[in-house]
Amino acid sequence: MTKARHYPGKLIPAPARGLRLFLAIGLAAALAGCGGGRETVRQAPPKQRAWPVVEPADPAAANAVLMRAISLVGTPYRYGGNTPEGGFDCSGLVNYVYRDMLSLSLPRTSRDLAAYQGPRIVPERLAAGDLVFFGQSGTVTHVGIYVGEGRFVHAPSTGGTVRLDHLDGSYWRDHYTGAKRILR
Repeated sequence: MTKARHYPGKLIPAPARGLRLFLAIGLAAALAGCGGGRETVRQAPPKQRAWPVVEPADPAAANAVLMRAISLVGTPYRYGGNTPEGGFDCSGLVNYVYRDMLSLSLPRTSRDLAAYQGPRIVPERLAAGDLVFFGQSGTVTHVGIYVGEGRFVHAPSTGGTVRLDHLDGSYWRDHYTGAKRILR
């Protein structure tokens, strides 16, 4: 049973008194916040890591690879795809770009690309044209082409398109497995 308190001329149930008190406190707090005097300090979003600029061994070849890869942004993803007309999967995109621009034939799968000859590169030494790999539990399942400033071009998934992403994106950062230098 709800107790009621009697005020001259009014009978107010106990739950309504609590609500009234809550609203009064909330209104007072809101008005106090509008009173000025202090500015609200907003924290900046966390900064992404600074990506050093590393000059590729062959700048002309790297530029050709980058321009071609970036020109394919928006091409539909297709599992097993390896042409702009038919779409790309991740390793099909890498193969197409290197074959088209440099007449270089590379292994077809992301796993085989990760095992391909060439030095492994630490993230701080990535140069344009390097291949970046992703996966989990030591298994490589995805590859992209590094373009600089922490960004890479890749064909991510069914229903998507070739796109430019940042290595510091939460998914990519958590699944990064390494990089290889193809251009030497």
